[in-house]
Amino acid sequence: MYSEADIDAAIAAGALSHDAAAGLRRHVAGEAVSPAVDEEHFRLLTGFNDIFVAIAAVLLLSALMWIGASFGDIQRGPPSPVGPILVAAASWGLAEFFTRRRRMALPSIVLLLAFVGGIFATCALTAANIIPQERFDDNVPLFALVLGGSAAAAAAGAGLHWRRFRVPITVAAGAVALVGSVIGLSLSAVSDPQPLLLPLMFIGGLALFGLAMWWDMSDRERMTRRSDVAFWLHLAAAPMIAHSVFNGLGVFDGSVDVGTASGVLALYVLFAIVALAIDRRALLVSSLVYVLYAMRSLFAEFGAIELNVALTGLVIGSALLMLSAFWHPIRRAVVGGLPEGTRRYLPVLERGAIAV
Repeated sequence: MYSEADIDAAIAAGALSHDAAAGLRRHVAGEAVSPAVDEEHFRLLTGFNDIFVAIAAVLLLSALMWIGASFGDIQRGPPSPVGPILVAAASWGLAEFFTRRRRMALPSIVLLLAFVGGIFATCALTAANIIPQERFDDNVPLFALVLGGSAAAAAAGAGLHWRRFRVPITVAAGAVALVGSVIGLSLSAVSDPQPLLLPLMFIGGLALFGLAMWWDMSDRERMTRRSDVAFWLHLAAAPMIAHSVFNGLGVFDGSVDVGTASGVLALYVLFAIVALAIDRRALLVSSLVYVLYAMRSLFAEFGAIELNVALTGLVIGSALLMLSAFWHPIRRAVVGGLPEGTRRYLPVLERGAIAV
């Protein structure tokens, strides 16, 4: 059995042409029950060896982090940045073999996240060791400035990693770091950053969503690695949008009344329509916890205290299973009702709808 990574490697090596690879994918899609464009494939595993290598990499990087921590005195101050430096350097070195040469999916994701996280932690801990500890006490703008600057360094590191290894999740990691940098630097400029946090998070989520749609529009048939990049961007944008919107409704502020629950359900239906139109399920998954909480509170308010969790799972689970089972016909109805100018920017309904 050949994976998508094997096909990409064959194209890169010149053993398989782009047209031949496209024909193979169309044939496999034709054998499936539902169109491949609606399956939302992404590369996570190329084999069980991915899991084996990923576990070994996590153990090695954790050991390096532990060893690096021994260079500082945690009881007298913040941890030493030596650990994150070792993690970032080792992650890059391991990626030269397991990502660039072996093209292993899961280890590449683990090593990328370790590299970007290592750069972020290195910058943050370096600043924490240089700046006197007492200056951080009740100084939220300074704390936000340090985090924003560290996130900017992490975004730059993600950019270098993308130029070298081209791991699809790298774009999402760099974009999230960049959004975090903008949020941190913006919050550092005001004395009371709390009211600005959710609006900035919502704007950042929309920016990531727009970037994800840009990548999606360049591969409407979901046949290249650009679709993988868009998948991870959608996965990063969805929780930022959902968290800011539903927290703005006060879902977790206390008891949820009928009005709040109705608003949550209405928003979830809107998210479902958007998810169907763009053929991405990330918004539905990211919003699920808020809908479950709202429904549970609503059932409890109407007296079903003992069965509120079971009833919530029954209603939401049944609805999601029905949506999954009839995703393609429902999506056809949703997209069919949109203007032609909008439809040409969305993923195709059928694999052969546009030329490769």
